[in-house]
Amino acid sequence: MSTGESKDKSSCESQFGVAHLKQEFVVTDYKPHLSVQYLPENVREELGLSVVGKKRSLEGEDKTVGEELPHKKIKLKGRNKRCRQHLVEHQKKLCPSIIHNHDCKYGNKCRFFHDVSAFFEAKPPDISPDCHNFLTFGKCGYGIACRFASKHISNDLKNIVNENVVKENEGKIFVLNSAPKDIIGKLWKKKYNFDRANAVLKKVLNLSSNSHSEIDSMALSTSDKVDEPIGNKKVDDCGNGDQVSISEPSVSKDTSPASQECPRLTNDDNSTVCASDFCRPQSQGDPISMSENNQRVAELEKNVVRPQHKSSSSGCLTDADVIRLRPQEKKLVGNLPFRRICKRLGADITCGEMAVATNILQGQMSEWALLKRHVTEDVFGVQLCGSYPDSMTRCAQVISETLEVDFVDINCGCPIDMVYKKGEGCALMGKMNKFEKIIRGMTSVLDVPLSVKMRTGIYSSKSVAHILSPKLRDWGVSFVTIHGRSREQRYTKFADWEYIDECTQAAAPLPIFGNGDIMSYEDADLHLEKTGVTGLMIARGALIKPWIFTEIKEKRHWDISANERFDILKEFVNNGLEHWGSDQQGLNTTRKFLLEWLSFLHRYIPVGLLERLPQKIHERPPHYKGRNDLETLMASANCADWIKISEMLLGPVPTEFTFLPKHKANAYK
Repeated sequence: MSTGESKDKSSCESQFGVAHLKQEFVVTDYKPHLSVQYLPENVREELGLSVVGKKRSLEGEDKTVGEELPHKKIKLKGRNKRCRQHLVEHQKKLCPSIIHNHDCKYGNKCRFFHDVSAFFEAKPPDISPDCHNFLTFGKCGYGIACRFASKHISNDLKNIVNENVVKENEGKIFVLNSAPKDIIGKLWKKKYNFDRANAVLKKVLNLSSNSHSEIDSMALSTSDKVDEPIGNKKVDDCGNGDQVSISEPSVSKDTSPASQECPRLTNDDNSTVCASDFCRPQSQGDPISMSENNQRVAELEKNVVRPQHKSSSSGCLTDADVIRLRPQEKKLVGNLPFRRICKRLGADITCGEMAVATNILQGQMSEWALLKRHVTEDVFGVQLCGSYPDSMTRCAQVISETLEVDFVDINCGCPIDMVYKKGEGCALMGKMNKFEKIIRGMTSVLDVPLSVKMRTGIYSSKSVAHILSPKLRDWGVSFVTIHGRSREQRYTKFADWEYIDECTQAAAPLPIFGNGDIMSYEDADLHLEKTGVTGLMIARGALIKPWIFTEIKEKRHWDISANERFDILKEFVNNGLEHWGSDQQGLNTTRKFLLEWLSFLHRYIPVGLLERLPQKIHERPPHYKGRNDLETLMASANCADWIKISEMLLGPVPTEFTFLPKHKANAYK
């Protein structure tokens, strides 16, 4: 080995935050290059670019207008704002009534396109002759507008239906929780009956303010007050509506050993089972390695009946509740097409994207779409964000009466300013009186468990989760997820798992799930063994390598090939076209989410290239070449290469296409 190579290797090994790669894969003469051809105009101005870079036409030809590197450095931190939405104009969309061979009831007033022949002539070439929706369901609901329509469009431009496949899928429901039109109409007209929530709110809002000064003073300083949302409505008089009593916490405040006993469950055969058989023992080792206990749980689960959505549920979660806490790791993940992949690769629990309670109550369709659930998600919860007891309680009532969910989660961990300044997300950790009213109100109207996801606190120097966790238990929360960072840290520095363990002891017997920096099965096993957490939640680790769930269950490092990873991308694209649509708008949406995911996926370092296992989530690799061209392409941090990957799956991007990742690159610090 030459002197220069040994210096490069030693510097790589000694540099903190840099992954250790085998030297034959490291590219030492790499010079960073900024691709600006897909950046939005406002970003070019911020970077100091005086001219536009490259633009790509639909035919795939590069048109170089000129490119100039930026002359000023911008700190990449936080979240990119004003990301462009690639929406198709209504005048360019074919009318849905025409697609489904119906007469348009709006006539000349319809804002969509009606000339089928003209639409077909102006339509870009199909991306592929094979339509996933047609092959899967026997019929494509987008007809001639589909970008993969070659095999399901007749010569007279009619949609072809495969009757055999349609008959096989007859009666099957693949996506649950679609927004009911009658419910949305009532919400729009403000005619939904909230008598049940209003009766609860009358009692909740009259609760005397308990002494929460200890947490309030630690969480918020006088110079960091959050903005109060405008237009908060008072609770209306519910008249002669049904009176609903506030459910009392099911966990006694008595800390004696007798009071800490787990409840006993009754099975169909009248046998009695202790809930501790399912919950992780606080003083024992990792339950995953307890084979006898696993067999015991497998036998017991057969007898546990999932309750019908009638009875109220509050307090610490047991296996008698909807979510079954098997003695193994549990993980919660993001959007529906991605969740389907994680589910196939071994995730146990899935949770929807964060939905804003006020938007749900206003009947916004885009917000209701976040609550959808695929049929493969056997244990699924929705995630709500809000800052007021009335809106959160009413939203909980609507969800309870309308959707099929196994739990509802309150997001108290979102650190972004837009959410925090409205008193939502992490801000709730500093408003204990309001937080208590939200929880008591929601648990009173819900018939499924209520959970809370939070951070260690708002400030790094003022952790409050250990004080808050026992209060959540007493207020009726069923389980809690703690991210081992404060809002101030965001995603920088390391997650504090020692503090998470402190919270589990303070809140016992409340089940607590830990979250932060889990990137391998070794990380998962270590935290399960060294802390008292009931399970794990994996977020960025699943975005970087969704096969982490398989690795944890099989306890191995999976040296997944580039072709296998590309097949996972194909699966995501098919799921996306099924979920968002195979027309041009659905294609744009699928591409947008694929590119956002690739901004995480490129951080994965193949196992066969690492000199030291496992890869840590904070480690950035030096520039390297893969074992083949595809592996090298998938390792690129260049946004233009992500777009190239998307073009391999979804065809060329439009001429004026721009893309800017939603999250900036501060995660490696």
